[in-house]
Amino acid sequence: MAAISFSGVKKRYQKNDVIHGVDVEIEAGEFVVILGPSGCGKSTLLRMIAGLEEISEGKIAIDGKVVNQLEPRERGCAMVFQNYALYPHMSVRQNIGYALKVAGMPKAEREAKVLKVAKSVSLEPYLDRKPGELSGGQRQRVAMARAMVREPKVFLFDEPFSNLDAKLRVAMRAEVRNLHRSLGVTSVFVTHDQTEAMTLADRLIVMNSGYVEQVGRPSEVYHHPASLFVADFIGSPSMNLVRGFFGEDGYFRHGKGGMLNLPGLAKAHLSREVSIGIRPELVRRVDAGHKDAIAAVVDYTEELGASRLVYARADGSPIIAVDDGNDALATGMPVHFAMSESDIHVFDHTTGRRVDHAGRPVRATDSVSA
Repeated sequence: MAAISFSGVKKRYQKNDVIHGVDVEIEAGEFVVILGPSGCGKSTLLRMIAGLEEISEGKIAIDGKVVNQLEPRERGCAMVFQNYALYPHMSVRQNIGYALKVAGMPKAEREAKVLKVAKSVSLEPYLDRKPGELSGGQRQRVAMARAMVREPKVFLFDEPFSNLDAKLRVAMRAEVRNLHRSLGVTSVFVTHDQTEAMTLADRLIVMNSGYVEQVGRPSEVYHHPASLFVADFIGSPSMNLVRGFFGEDGYFRHGKGGMLNLPGLAKAHLSREVSIGIRPELVRRVDAGHKDAIAAVVDYTEELGASRLVYARADGSPIIAVDDGNDALATGMPVHFAMSESDIHVFDHTTGRRVDHAGRPVRATDSVSA
């Protein structure tokens, strides 16, 4: 196992910065997922750990040793790629053991290690087949076995399930998680799929346009997003976000004259343009006479079986609620929603950063419950 440390890490192509000063510590034995949309720099960051991309500025250390100038083979990392990167003319057995053969390991020892690893990922019956004779999931297991046989200090996964169908992705997630539990090797996994990230990660690194937006456990990132980007990106459907301002009377004003009575939050956020956010599952549909109910009009609904999503509009601002009712809701029907002040997040609209209940900005690495 090895810890990984990023200190002021930047990546620059000609004059364009694509990674902007990453400072993150990954603990030995941790499973960390780098999550973000396409083009955010997550794969570039992974490739810099592996030594496949040069570091323009800053330092990366593995197990306490700065690796900026080390060749990929000297870093103790094994990488699993999106496209498997298997040799098509070699058998599964040969693909798994190729790195050991190049390293000069005696054949008998090499064969024993290949067989042991193949058993651990259920590939023993396929050792004499070529990659072209295997399914996508089997090829991905070969790629993982080839990484495992080297007994690396660090596993690096670059969107390894992107080419698999939905059912197989679920199965492979379970295999990777079980593999990590059994080996305990420090693992860094890159994906744009938030379900994949939330189910696999001990901790998440959420990236956006080359910046680290937030670092934290999946539950922290979901329940306490550090920025507007994280609030909008994490969650399906994403967090309700409404732009407005607080008045001295304790009301939050938004949209076309909409008002929410939030006296506790108003005290901390007077004279600041903000966006408030609340998760759809915390928005409750109530009767019209409910105290502080928000009047809205239904746009449409999505039936999910045990529940449904109600998409509505309140004074011009969109709002989504998770509803377990079975009454008919049609477009244009009036509905009323309520929410608890303690469930609401406040974001500075200028900086995009979350602010706590005392009005202080929350940093990407802060862990707060306010």
